[in-house]
Amino acid sequence: MFSLMKIKRNKMALKDIFKKQSSKKEDNKDKKEVAKVVAKKIEKKSVKKVSKKETKAKKKTSEGLAYRVLRFPHITEKANMLTENNQYIFVVYNDVNKIEIRKAFEALYGVKVASVQIVNVSKKRRRVGKTFGWRKAYKKAIVKIKDGQKIDEMIR
Repeated sequence: MFSLMKIKRNKMALKDIFKKQSSKKEDNKDKKEVAKVVAKKIEKKSVKKVSKKETKAKKKTSEGLAYRVLRFPHITEKANMLTENNQYIFVVYNDVNKIEIRKAFEALYGVKVASVQIVNVSKKRRRVGKTFGWRKAYKKAIVKIKDGQKIDEMIR
């Protein structure tokens, strides 16, 4: 009886060994397949060609950029006089720079920008009755466009 128990245990052990080996082979196959898929994805990314749809998407994003850069046109008497010299004044967000303003302006109005000047307008103290407060600081950009070009309508 004792020997029968050993034989049964050995048979079970042999079955387990074969099961483990077969599962290892399957794991190796899975790893190889995953490696092939990853290699294909890397090749596709490196060989990626720019299509017409992607260039249109880039243009749309540059137009969408304009509304994250330019806030609104600054309309004053001085700004109206500067339009005769192809200069337009816009209030812009505080964290933008000249390059972003140039790209946004060209994308929005379809004109070539000659130069961009930036003015930081500081906050000012204001009083209403007994209470004191501050008028917010802002940044404005003076955009000069090239000669022969004009903007018909200012988008607000």
